[in-house]
This record gives sequence, C-alpha cells and structure tokens, in this order.
Amino acid sequence: MKKIYSFAFAALLLLAITSCGTSKNVAYIQNSDSIAYDNSRFLYDAKIMPKDQLTITVNTVNPEASLPYNLLLQNSYTQGRILSTTGGTLMPYLVDNEGYINFPVVGRLKVSGLTKSECENMILEKIRPYMAETENPVVTVRMSSYSVSVIGEVARPGSFQVAREKITILEALAQAGDLTIYGVRDKVKLIREDATGKKEIHTLDLTNANIVNSPYYYLQQNDIVYVEPNKVKAQNARVGNMTTLWFSATSILISLTSLLYNILK
Repeated sequence: MKKIYSFAFAALLLLAITSCGTSKNVAYIQNSDSIAYDNSRFLYDAKIMPKDQLTITVNTVNPEASLPYNLLLQNSYTQGRILSTTGGTLMPYLVDNEGYINFPVVGRLKVSGLTKSECENMILEKIRPYMAETENPVVTVRMSSYSVSVIGEVARPGSFQVAREKITILEALAQAGDLTIYGVRDKVKLIREDATGKKEIHTLDLTNANIVNSPYYYLQQNDIVYVEPNKVKAQNARVGNMTTLWFSATSILISLTSLLYNILK
C-alpha cells in the first residue's frame, strides 16, 4: 500500500511540473510587470510602399474645380471602388517600383516612404497653384490594398485585409483564430519586404512582454507571419506517416500472401 501511495504522489508531482512547464510555453506576454513601456508610446502610421494601391480624392468648394484631379472610371464597374462626391467612381493609383504615381495635372509624384498625411499635404501643395484661394481644397488618401498573411500553426491561416491600415502581430494572429496548442510562441517568424525589394526574416518571442516595444509589433502591408510547429506536432506527424506506411505495407503483404496461397493451393 505504501508503494502505491508513493507512486501516486510521484505521478501527481510529475503532472504538476508538466502543467507548469506547459503554461509557460503557451501564455503570451508573461513578464508584463517588469518592462518599461516608454518605448511603446507612439502612434503607428503605415508608410506607402511600391505596388500599393491608393485612392486619392480631391474636394473643393466648387465641385467642378476638383474634377481634373479625381481619376474617374469610364465604365459602370463599381465593385471594390469608391464613389466620388460628384457621383463618379474613383480609380486607384498603383505605386510603381520606383515609388511614383502619375497624378493628373501635376505629373509624377514620389509617394513611396510617405505616410498618408504626408502624401495628402504634398499633393495639396502641388495643386494649390492651379486653384483659386477660395476653393480651399481638401485631399484624402486611402490605401486600398493593405493586407497581411498568417500561416503555419494557427486555426485559420490565410491573408487578411486591414481596414484600419494599422494592425499588430497579436491582432493578426487573432484574425487567424490564434495559435494552435502546437504553435511555438517564442519563435514566431516575420517575413518582411522593404521598399527596395529586400527580404528579411525576424524572430519574435510572443511570451515576452517586450514584444510591445519591438519595431515589428506593428505589421506592415504584405508582411507574412509564420508559426512553426513544436516538437510534439512534428513527432505526431512522423508517427502518423510511419503508421500509414506500416498499414500500407501490411495490406500489400497480406494481399500477396493471399494471392500466392490461391495460386499454390
């Protein structure tokens, strides 16, 4: 009886240790009371990148004065487009590989690397000389192609459109249904391409609260987040493949044995 109690106590102790280790591997931002948040006090604003699609609207006191600056579609296709104040449908501008757009009247403008507000101010200054001071033009810029992708050990992998043009890595994972229990939380990979086409891979630790101070806490357009599987998932996959092969081999062997038996009997 004493041996049984000792065995039960050892089993419970092992279970408790295992549970503690598991919670440490699963919980996010565990050391939140020991970090400095001063570095996180900034408002993120996405910057325009090559291949982005921009919808640019110019409004004036006299609607006719803004017509030359609003790029309108000539057909009735309106799905995914934005209607202008004059009733037409605005066509988005595609930022080329050099970071330029061809804006009506003023010509080519370098917009890559600018925030929305910086782009609005630049266009406003460019069109003012062509308008009367009483028009008081207002320029609005929107990104219509801001998206990020989440793949790997998440519940719903895929690409997601970002309506607010601002998203954190935790919000992106939430969009993907969060990590599965097999996802490695302290080695999440972020694949990013800059304005020159250079690719970089950064490793992020979601269990560390310092993630909120990371320059990669906010995702840029076209970022890819990859969550790799842990050792348990990898072992299960190997065991599953080996089991499938074993059953297949056994089935073939049984079939051959049955065939030989029927031939030789």
